[in-house]
Amino acid sequence: MAFIDLHCDTASRMLYEGLDLRESECKVSIEKLTKGGGLAQFFAFFVELNNKKDPFLEFKNQYDNFIYEVSKNKDKIEIVTNLKELENCNLENKVGAFLTIEEGEVLKGNIDMVEEVYKLGIRLITLTWNYKNSLGYPNFEFVYKDNGLTDKGKEVVEAMEHFGIIPDCSHLSDKGFYDLVDICKKPFIASHSNARSITNHPRNLTDDMIRKLALKGGVMGINFCSVFLGESEEAKISQMVNHIKHIVNIGGIGIVALGSDFDGIENEVEIKNTSEMNNLAYALKKEGLKESDIEKIFFENVKNVLKETLK
Repeated sequence: MAFIDLHCDTASRMLYEGLDLRESECKVSIEKLTKGGGLAQFFAFFVELNNKKDPFLEFKNQYDNFIYEVSKNKDKIEIVTNLKELENCNLENKVGAFLTIEEGEVLKGNIDMVEEVYKLGIRLITLTWNYKNSLGYPNFEFVYKDNGLTDKGKEVVEAMEHFGIIPDCSHLSDKGFYDLVDICKKPFIASHSNARSITNHPRNLTDDMIRKLALKGGVMGINFCSVFLGESEEAKISQMVNHIKHIVNIGGIGIVALGSDFDGIENEVEIKNTSEMNNLAYALKKEGLKESDIEKIFFENVKNVLKETLK
């Protein structure tokens, strides 16, 4: 089945390990995406603040390398910035690549940088990672769960919506999530987060968060990280199914999407790479989900968000 994946860290691995986009040991590659039926992959430029002096420069290094790799493979993949471009790209049998930033400090707290990264093709920003920044606080180990977005963070989110960049609450503190509920006029997303009532981890969303995200028209991408799914060392498809069923029960079928976190997570996954996404579809079908509902999870729900948020 065709799919859209909301999060991977492949772009970072490509730069730091000198790997190719077309085919390499990465879990996400052009060949694997094509084999698995990928319509679009959201590629995150991940910057770890504790060892990078200039987060924007680090982002730009990854960005330039990724753009070069795409230019070498124009027959198979294309940078896309909205739903229409994605659909045209798919008509040419190409995979669409959406560009995202995972670490809001790439903007350096400068409101003008929102327009700058928009012009570079960025269409989603994960506001925090595991460190506090000028925009807000992470939910790492619940240390900052009651600290919300900063005043600058709220300004940046409003600017993001103005230009057409989706705010991403994965990694964000609990209070920051509720600030997005209050601030955002359009849907926002949790690109790679699961259900906290199934697995009590700070990176997962509570049932109340799931309901409120659904009311906003947003989606949450099922993360393949084993500690977000359950207790086993290998991420099991059965665990993914349990989270999906719970999230559907709480927020409705329209909120669930895929956010593998491939090439960012270190654990083994029953779905070895993006060429095997269909294995999850088969499991959901065995659980009694209708084909139309599986299609919503795999790509239709994300398309609805793209239609509402991107210009």
